[in-house]
Formats: sequence, structure tokens, C-alpha cells
Amino acid sequence: MAFELGIIGLPNVGKSTLFNALAGTSVDCSNYPFCTVDANVGVVAVPDPRLARLGDVLTPEKLTPAAIRFVDIAGLVKGASRGEGLGNKFLASIREVDAVAHVVRCFEDSSVAHVDGTVDPERDLSTIRTELLLADLETSERNLEKRRKELARGDKEAGPTADALEKARDSLDAGTPLRDAGLSETERDLLEEYRFLTAKDHLIVANISEVDAGVGEDNWKERLSAATGEPAWKIVPIAASLEAELVTLPEEERGEFLEGWGIKERGLDRLIRAGYRLLRLVTFFTVKGPETRAWTVPAGTTVAEAAGRIHSDMEKGFIRAEVVSFDDLVDEGSMHAVRDSGHLRTEGRDYEVREGDVVLVHFN
Repeated sequence: MAFELGIIGLPNVGKSTLFNALAGTSVDCSNYPFCTVDANVGVVAVPDPRLARLGDVLTPEKLTPAAIRFVDIAGLVKGASRGEGLGNKFLASIREVDAVAHVVRCFEDSSVAHVDGTVDPERDLSTIRTELLLADLETSERNLEKRRKELARGDKEAGPTADALEKARDSLDAGTPLRDAGLSETERDLLEEYRFLTAKDHLIVANISEVDAGVGEDNWKERLSAATGEPAWKIVPIAASLEAELVTLPEEERGEFLEGWGIKERGLDRLIRAGYRLLRLVTFFTVKGPETRAWTVPAGTTVAEAAGRIHSDMEKGFIRAEVVSFDDLVDEGSMHAVRDSGHLRTEGRDYEVREGDVVLVHFN
């Protein structure tokens, strides 16, 4: 199952340009609001040099990387929570993703109109935040009323959900996103069905100018961190125009291109790494027959649950897992060697998968 990141922001901030660069696709990037009407989806292999090293050691017929799905969502405007612009379509699309990347325009360009007339990333972030809060507030109030009516009719099971919705409403009314509302795990579970927008984790993508690429990135991190109170690691400066040009080049020319602009690492790699940190994801590898494959799961996932991500039958019929760390397998050179050395362990269904585990699942 691929991790899904929604790319959101105001119209004409460079969402579609960024999407094209990340996904290696070509969608319309015209200079007018709501150029993107329906969500565009791109599935991208997660760069991981460890997979190639495992290929050298295990010589499988097939190597399959983990994947990330980028979703380019229709642009939001002030009033989207009341249906302005493509508000309802926009908000519905956001509800489906695992996390969101707020793209804000941090460059001047007279040929690209800004929906609010001037470039002001702090204002744009405030607009997005406000619209998501208002949309969630409406959702909480509407569903709280429903649950209270059910409670009045004698449905006692509606009580805990009504209490959780009331807490959510009060937090939203005070301007606090639900991810910061101090909800208990039980309350979060009760509210899961409503897919609140502000409960989702988020990153900020600063779409910067070519002049700021490389040398000016830290300045944008500091500026937007100060404006939002978010830690600097959650702010990813990317010159989308350069990244879009990068993907048109042959693979062997890309390193030189980045070096020429003073960019140490592709925007795709930095965004994926920030996304993994945001959602506390870990990568493990499976060894089965002719295929060695990378998978992504949240930290704390048991090996039986991880097997279920591969196929539900594997979790139902789970017997045991043979597990070795990536480093031990590469250092010793083969599955036979790690078995002989004792580094290949047998784990039960409650073992929590760790970053870099290489796993062989046995099941009925």
C-alpha cells in the first residue's frame, strides 16, 4: 500500500508544476485559477539505494521499490469551506490522503498571476489553515447535532462520540487544529469516520525561485518556521521550475545539473524523507521466491500486521517470520551466512518491524 501525499494550496502557486516534477508526468500548468479541476495522481518509486545492494547480495529476478502516491488537488481559495471556487471538490479530495503538503508561492513572476494580487506566503498559509478549520468546524457541528438527537432517542452508544465531537468543535472554534487538540487515542478512533482535515499531518513546501535554490533555502525555512511555529524540518523549499526541468534530462546528466544550481539533493528525495518522518514510517524488505521488495509501514507495526499489508491471507495464516537486519545481511553476504552466524532470527506475530529489516514470512 503506497503512502499518499496530497499537494494543496491556492491556485497558481505551482502545485501542478511541482506534481509534474515529482511524478515525472505532464499535466496542464496554465496561468489561470482552477487549471487543475480534478485531482491528478502519480505513483512514484521511493528512492532507496539499499534495494540495489540487496539485489547484489540476493540476485533476485525482480527488485520492487516501495511507492508513494502524489495527489495534485484542485486549488483552494478564500471561502472554500462555504463552497467558493472548487471548494467542495477540493475538500473532498483532501479527506482521502494520508498527509498533505501545503505549497506556498515564494517567488515573484509578473507573468504568473497570484489569485490575491500579491505574493505573500504567510498570508497564503493563513488562508489555507483558516479554510480547513472552518470546514472541520462545520463537520463537527453538523455531526454533533446528529449524535445528540440519537442520544435523546435513547441510543447510549452515541454518548462517547458526541463527547468527542463536542471536544473537537470547541478546539476548532478556538482556532486549534485537531492534530494539536490533545485528543486521546479513544477520541481519535471515535472521530476517525469523519476524516477531519485538520487531524491530518502536514508539511509546507516553499516553491522558491531559481535564484534562491540551494543558497537561499535556509532563509525560507527560518522565515516560514517563524511565521507558523512549525519546526524547520517540516518546511521543504523546492524550486519547482528547476525540478520540472531536471526530470526532462537523461539520468546521467541530473547530478551535474543539480550541482550547477548548488542543489545538494533532489526535491523528490527531500520531500519523501520529510513525509516518512512526519508519519513515522519505516521501510522493510521481503524476500520471497524471485522477488525482493521494499514496503512501508508505520513504526510500531507488528510483523503479522505488516504481512497483512502484503496480503490479508498472510496475516490470517501467519506462523512465524525469519528476520535479519539489512546491515548484517549485506555484511555477511547471504541468507545462508546470516543463518549460520545466528543473525537470522525467528520472530512471532507480535514482533514490531524495524527500519531496514529483511523479512521472510511463513504462513498457512
